[in-house]
Amino acid sequence: MGDTGTYGVRAARLTGVRAAVPGHRHTAAAGRRAKPRWYLPAVLGVDAGVTAASAALVLSRTGQPHPGLSALVAMATWVAVRALRHRYRQDELGESRGALPVLHDWLILVAALAVLSVATAQTPEPYPALAALAPGLVCTLVCRRWIHRHLTSARRVAQAVDRVLVVGEPGVLDAAVQRLASRTDHPYAVVGTVVIGTGTAGAAAAPTGTGDRLDPELDGRGAGHRVVDAARRHHAELVLLAPGARLTGDRLRELCWALHDAGLDVALTPGLVETSVKRLAATSVAGLTVLRVEPPLGRGAQAALKTAVDRCGAALGLLLLAPVLLLLVVSIRLDSPGPALYRQVRVGRDQEAFTMWKFRSMVTDADRRKEDLAARNECDGLMFKMRRDPRVTRVGRFLRRTSLDELPQLVNVLKGDMSLVGPRPPLPDEVAAYDATALRRLRVRPGMTGLWQVSGRSDLSWDETIQLDLQYVDNWSFSSDLDVMSRTLRAVVDGRGAY
Repeated sequence: MGDTGTYGVRAARLTGVRAAVPGHRHTAAAGRRAKPRWYLPAVLGVDAGVTAASAALVLSRTGQPHPGLSALVAMATWVAVRALRHRYRQDELGESRGALPVLHDWLILVAALAVLSVATAQTPEPYPALAALAPGLVCTLVCRRWIHRHLTSARRVAQAVDRVLVVGEPGVLDAAVQRLASRTDHPYAVVGTVVIGTGTAGAAAAPTGTGDRLDPELDGRGAGHRVVDAARRHHAELVLLAPGARLTGDRLRELCWALHDAGLDVALTPGLVETSVKRLAATSVAGLTVLRVEPPLGRGAQAALKTAVDRCGAALGLLLLAPVLLLLVVSIRLDSPGPALYRQVRVGRDQEAFTMWKFRSMVTDADRRKEDLAARNECDGLMFKMRRDPRVTRVGRFLRRTSLDELPQLVNVLKGDMSLVGPRPPLPDEVAAYDATALRRLRVRPGMTGLWQVSGRSDLSWDETIQLDLQYVDNWSFSSDLDVMSRTLRAVVDGRGAY
C-alpha cells in the first residue's frame, strides 16, 4: 500500500516527461505506460522455451512417439492459446499476478492437444503428456508474478504510468484524488486537477499544490476548451472525469467530444469503491447510460460448491495430516506444561459464536496476562498484536511463523463453523466495538486463510484489514477462493506479518 507522501514523489518525478504533440492521438499515446521492452520477450521465451524443452525431454525419456514434433506442436499451441487470450498485449503484461487466468489457459491447451492427438491418431500416454506440460504452467506462473512485482516497483517511482488530469467538483474530485493517492500499484499518476466551481478542497488535492478553476457557468464548448488547455499544460494523456451536480448529461457529453477531438483519452469514475468489475454491467435506458451493480454472491451453485470443497478439503486434510498433527501435539506437550490444543470463543457468520480450535502457541495463562500487555499493543485497531509477545512459547514461535497452529481449525471447517477461505474470525470483545461497516465482514463464514492472511497479516493496519475483508465479502466468487488458496502457500513460506 502506498501513501500520500509516496504519491507526491511519484507525481514530482513526472514533471520531466516530454509533452505530447497536441491533436495527434498516436503521438500522444506512444509514451503511455512505457513498460520495459523486455517484458514481452521474457514472457514469450518462458512460454515457448520451457514448454518445448520439457515436452521434448519428458516424451523422449518415456518412449513416446515423435517427441520432437510433439514438443513443437505443444509449444505452438501454448503460444497460440496465450496470444488468442490477449496475454501478450502491452496493456496486459504485468497487470495481474493471479494464477487462475494461467490455469484457464493451460486447461485449454490440454483440451486442444487432446483433440489434436485423437484427430491425428497419435495419442501419447496421459500421465507422461501431463508431466511434459506441467513445467510450462509452473514457469509461466513464476514469470507472471515476477513481472508483476517488477511493474509494481516501477510504478512506485512513476514509471509505466498514465499522466492523468482529474476534473470535477471539489467534493467528488478530492475523493477520487485521495483514493488514487492511497495506492501506487495502479497506472494512474495525477499531474493536475480542474475544479468546477469555487472552494478550497480541490487546490489541496492537486499534486502540484494548485488546481485549475473552471467557471460552472461556462457552456460545454467553452468548458471543453479550458480542460483541453489544462491537459496540454500538464502534459496529461488521460482525463479522469468525476461527475457531480454541475457535470452531468449534455454537458458531460460535450466535454467528452472536446477531449476526444483533441486526441485525449477520457475515463469516468462513478464513485464506486472496492467493487469488482465482474459485478458491473453497462446498459442504455432511454439514452441514459446505466451502470448496473449485481448483488454479492451468497447463494446458488458457487456457494454450494464452496461448501462441498470446504467439507471435503477439511476431511481430506485431517486424514493426510494426521501424522503431522500427532507430531505437533507431542512437541507442544514436551515444550511447555499444559494441553496441546487451545480453544477460544470466536464470532462467525451472522454474529453466531462458536468454539475455534488451535494448537497452543502461548503459555496457559496467556489470556489473564493480556490486560497487563495492553499498553504494548502494536495494532492500531481492535486486534491485539505484539511482534515479540512474551507469552509465546518456543514451539509456539515456530507454529505461528509457519501457520501450523491453525491446522486444528480444519475441524471447525468440517463442522461448518468456518470455511477454508474467508475473513479472520474475530473475538467477541472486538465485535462489540464494531461499527456498521465492520459488522458487514460477518456476512460470510470466517476462514482459515483469506485476503488478510495473504496480504501481510499482522503488518496491516486495522483499516487495511477491514478493507480487505469487505472486498472479499462484496466480491466473492469461487474463483477468487481458488486464487487466495494459491497465494496462501507463498504467504506461509514468506512468513511476513506472522507473529
